[in-house]
Parts: sequence; C-alpha cells; structure tokens
Amino acid sequence: MVVRSRTFVETYQEDIALFRTIWTKFWFALLLIVILLTPFIGDRYSIYILNISGICIIGAIGLNILIGYTGQISIGHAAFIAIGAYTTAIVGNWIPLPSLCLILLSGLIAGITGVIIGIPCLRLRGLYLAMATMSFGVIVEYILFHWIGLTNGPMGLGIPPLSIMGFQLDNHTRFYYFILALVIILALGAKNLTRMKIGRAFVAIRDRDIAASIIGVNLTYYKVLAFGVSSFYAGICGSLLAYSMTHVNPEYFNLFLSVEFIGMIIVGGLGSIAGSILGALFMTIVPESLKFFLGFIRDSFGLTGFEFTDQVRVAIYGALIILFLIFEPGGLFAIWQRIKKFFKMWPFSY
Repeated sequence: MVVRSRTFVETYQEDIALFRTIWTKFWFALLLIVILLTPFIGDRYSIYILNISGICIIGAIGLNILIGYTGQISIGHAAFIAIGAYTTAIVGNWIPLPSLCLILLSGLIAGITGVIIGIPCLRLRGLYLAMATMSFGVIVEYILFHWIGLTNGPMGLGIPPLSIMGFQLDNHTRFYYFILALVIILALGAKNLTRMKIGRAFVAIRDRDIAASIIGVNLTYYKVLAFGVSSFYAGICGSLLAYSMTHVNPEYFNLFLSVEFIGMIIVGGLGSIAGSILGALFMTIVPESLKFFLGFIRDSFGLTGFEFTDQVRVAIYGALIILFLIFEPGGLFAIWQRIKKFFKMWPFSY
C-alpha cells in the first residue's frame, strides 16, 4: 500500500498548483462567499472604500510585477495611472465606446507607453532608473495641467457613465461586483504569469541580471515586457479610478500617488501577488479607520484644532513604510506565511 505524503509533491503540476489541498480550496471558497456577501452587510461608505481598495489592488499588482518580481524600481506609476484615467475620459467623451472597450483601451495605451518608456531605461538601474521614471511622472503631470485643449487643464474632465452590455453600474454595490470580477481575473492572470517562463525570467533578472543573461535570458525583451505589463495594469487601475470618481483632475496623479503604491507593495510584500492584495487593502482601509478613530478622540477630548489632513495621511504612510522596513521587510505576506506554518506544524516547532 502506498501512502501519499501531505507535505511533499510528486509532480511539477502539483508544485505549481494554486490550491494544493482540499482545505485550501475550502477556505478559499469560504473567503469568496464572505466577499460576495459583504455588500449586504456593510454600509454605503464601507462599500465605497472597498471599491477603492479593489482598484488599488490592480495597480499594486502591476507595480509589484515591475519592482517585486523584476527588480526595476519605478516612481512613475502615477503617470501610467493618469494615462489610463485620461484615456477613458478623453476617448469616452469623443467616441461612444462600450465601457469594457474603454477600460481595455486605457490599459493598452498605458501599456504601450510603458514599453516606449522602458526601452530607453534599459541601461538604467537602481536610483538612476527611479529618477528617470519620476521625471516621466513630472512630465505627464505638467502635460495634464497645461495641455488645455486635450485635458481641460486644472478643471479636469467628466467621465461617461459606466455600463456593461446596457446595464448601468450606477451605485457602489453594482460597481463592487464589477471590480471584484476584474480583480479576480487580473490577479489570477498575474499569478499565472509569474509561474510561467516569463515570471521565472523576471525573477532571474531581479536576482542577478548578468547571470540571467549568461544562461540565455533576453534582458531587453523581459525588462521591456515587465514595463508593459505593469503599465497595462496601471492603465486599467486608472480607468476604474476615473469611473469611481466620475471626474479626473491632474492633482490626483501626483508623486504622492506613486509613493502610496510603493508603500502598498512594501507593506504587503515584494514579489508576491497575495502581498499586493494585502498591502492595498491595508494601506487603504487603515488610514480610513484612523480617520474615524482620531475623529472620535478629537470629539471626546475636545481637540477642536486637530483635523485628519492630507499631511497627517502622508505621515501615517511614511511611518507604516518605515516600521515594516525595520521590523518586517517581508511584509504582511511574510507574517501570513509564518501564521500558516505555525498552525500547520503545531504543536511541534519544526
């Protein structure tokens, strides 16, 4: 009689499987049920925050593919999000395209722009690459403010209503399920991408690009591809963000937005799709929770001069990034891995 081990795998297909055990499938199904029932439990504002979290998850996954998996530092993520948002606004106001086509077109335009920007950045790395991408972000922000005929300058542009096959997504609950479907599709797509030859090439470039080149990895192709995929996700994120806000303005897409997304993948965990999801949820929900908590403290103790301003929000983001870099460089995903290992091995320590 052959007894199968519950720990070791026997085939490559088992090794790369998303759900290795029946219990993994059970807990994932339970989580999915909870997510589907959330709109019937939370209030309107909570659903709105979850919608923003879902949009940020898509953008964080894209940035993690570039930074976490490929090791290419970018501080211009907000520029690609802006390109996606303004593509939806400009094309949507000029041509009556279906909303799904607009979202896909926004991702493609941002992805093509990412490829174009990635080509001259091939020889750059580290701080030089970070400065180059940050400069691109400044250029995009300048164009959005000053090309009045195209972007309407500081006044911004309105967004056409979101509809899928004639069905209007005119409230937060309907928008929630639409974003949830896109998050699942894009997260699974990114997960499969990282498990393929492309993902292994990304990791090889991140760990040691010279060694990767020696063993046959085409550095030019895969670096440019990483920029393109990351920008495609950012463009879709920007399009959804535009639909959520119903209006786009250049002030939304500043350097701090890029820092926010970098904070998400650092807090969540670099080089992990699940870390991108955890980081985006954490960095969008925690500031809102602190906003209510600080408001409660202010009202309870009569601190009328204290307000939850953007400066306080920036300080909170900076503090969270510093704390995670010092105490948990692996992010929330590493904490989750330790928790799983503890329950899997309990009551033994190894």
